[in-house]
Amino acid sequence: MTLPDRSALSRRAYVRALVAVGGGAALSACLDVTRDGDDTDPVPSGTDDPDSLPARQHAWNEFSSRDEDGNVQLPAHHALVPVSLASGAGDADADTEAGAAAESDSATAPSEDARRTTETALRTLERAYEWSPEGLVFTLGYTPAYFDRFEGSLPDSVDLPAPEALTAREDPAFDEFDALLHLASDRPDVVLAAEEGLFGDRDELNGTDLETDLTGVFDRHDDRRRTGFVGAGLPASKTDVPGVPESVPEDAPFLMGFRSGFARTQASEDRVTIDAGPFAGGTTQHVSSMDIQLDVWFGQDNHHQRVSKLFSPTHAADELVGEVGDELADTSGVTDDGIASAEAAAREHGVVGHAQKAAQAREDGNPPLLRRDFSTVDGDRPGQHFLALQRGIGEFVRVREAMTGADLDVSSANNGILHYLFVNRRGNYLLPPRSLRALPPAAPNS
Repeated sequence: MTLPDRSALSRRAYVRALVAVGGGAALSACLDVTRDGDDTDPVPSGTDDPDSLPARQHAWNEFSSRDEDGNVQLPAHHALVPVSLASGAGDADADTEAGAAAESDSATAPSEDARRTTETALRTLERAYEWSPEGLVFTLGYTPAYFDRFEGSLPDSVDLPAPEALTAREDPAFDEFDALLHLASDRPDVVLAAEEGLFGDRDELNGTDLETDLTGVFDRHDDRRRTGFVGAGLPASKTDVPGVPESVPEDAPFLMGFRSGFARTQASEDRVTIDAGPFAGGTTQHVSSMDIQLDVWFGQDNHHQRVSKLFSPTHAADELVGEVGDELADTSGVTDDGIASAEAAAREHGVVGHAQKAAQAREDGNPPLLRRDFSTVDGDRPGQHFLALQRGIGEFVRVREAMTGADLDVSSANNGILHYLFVNRRGNYLLPPRSLRALPPAAPNS
């Protein structure tokens, strides 16, 4: 794949473009840039003791830094790598394990050798890189289609339906490959190197020799690979991309111009963790990939209108937000009164806020989702990969229904931010606990 033109881009924009391209040439160029820039500190090494690592794949928060308001700061660079089980990774005795579904290679259950290879490759990442955004954090999640290859079913404690369209106005494609690898780091070269190492294009990572890789276990779907970024200044560095206007605030961590992921309006990792059954310690993940009509968002609306649509009319009238959400500290600022007044806001102001609607799905005042989404310019257009963790996919669907605001008497253009977002892909995943992350069966206890 052709590398971006270095002379036409800022350093930040060039590095972002390299992560999006991926591959060995992009990694080499990224390393050249980081050696010449400010990312020259050594990447912290990982550990040889797997017991020192958290039992949950999704345990990122305690290893992450926080901003001055106590909000978790997500890694700056992300890659979502979709994979399917390779034909040679199946169990020779799959006919007895997967029943009639084993008639095709794509439905064959994975072999024990494939499981061992997968675990060894993932352990190499943990030896090479510290489990933190300064090093590398990652998850490996599995789709409902993956579990269909087994004769047994997922336990009742796992709520993992196939993805589907969630509103009448969307017609998304679905993630129906087997698994999704999420790699995240503050260092773009680490994200690229980790992917290259896992798929056979490097012999070592951060000074650690690679014992094995995933090339005999998984086939990559490069055409569905997704990347993104989050952090103050990163969105504003993307104005070289068509559809990203110069008016994106310099300090905004997301393309739409405001902070997100406030500590008090996020679910805790405990809240989203499956608490019973063989997959206890895991969680479910939903990923929605969407385009953002960003030029209209900034060109059609002023700051007051954007605050009204993203938060609530009260936030705008009382100037609660600040330029990029800095005045909100560690909460979205949506109170019980704000939730109850959604209908009144629609009736009196002709607009209702996105956060105001989403908050209606809280349980006893607590949000059910832990969001780890990030902005993107994949395909040279602005977008968002909305990534949410929750105990069961039904909780995500319930929040998404609240976001739709179908019961509110308000025009589409003023119904939160629905008018500006276009979902093009959805996927549901089970993120098993670390002990079952390597090609788990549907019914581990059996």
